[in-house]
Amino acid sequence: MKEAISTYCRELKLGGSLVENIDKIKAVTHEEFLLRLFEAEVMKRKAAKKTKILKNAKFDMIKTFADYEFKDIQIPKSISQEDIVTAGFIERKENLILFGPVGTGKTHLAMAIGAEACGQFKNVRFYRTAALVNDLIEAKKNGNLNRFLKQLSAIDLLICDEWGYIPFDREGAQLLFQVVADCYERRSVIITTNLEFGKWNAIFYDERLTSAIIDRLIHHSHILMFGGASYRLKNSCMN
Repeated sequence: MKEAISTYCRELKLGGSLVENIDKIKAVTHEEFLLRLFEAEVMKRKAAKKTKILKNAKFDMIKTFADYEFKDIQIPKSISQEDIVTAGFIERKENLILFGPVGTGKTHLAMAIGAEACGQFKNVRFYRTAALVNDLIEAKKNGNLNRFLKQLSAIDLLICDEWGYIPFDREGAQLLFQVVADCYERRSVIITTNLEFGKWNAIFYDERLTSAIIDRLIHHSHILMFGGASYRLKNSCMN
């Protein structure tokens, strides 16, 4: 009988786990049995979808809010800590700019927000900014730029880590501006940087382009200021 049920499940595209769960479910009525059976299948599919979304985000590692401290972060009145940890700003297509010295938890926070968004079935993509620019240049060289930009347009949150650590050539700067312009009021962006706005011209080498990028990023944005000593330095001193 199980083989017949399995055949029907394949024809109806219900998944093989339905058969696997038949003997595990305890129920008094047929209705309750079906309810528990379908509940188990839905939970499995949701877990698989979350895993896939998290994998597609391309995080270097998975970070969460467990034990994360906000005490050295100045959060503007325009957004609450609750709105940050629940990634609520993404629904409003708002941006976060995480500014402060190296090692103060900017990347950790960006990744934790990204992981939370993945848990809500939002599409996220994490990039070291230099790697994003390299991928854009490579896609253009290979004639795949439009396809690459279309892939980026399907995400809800783009995270650009280490923004401004490496200067770009003119082509790279223009391509990065295209990404920022495409995101404007369509999807959220998180940027982590230790470079104040006044020095961004040093990485883009074009005042007009720099002004255009800043203009699009800071509109609908919340700037979080990070202070305190480097976590990595503190941890190394404790060893």
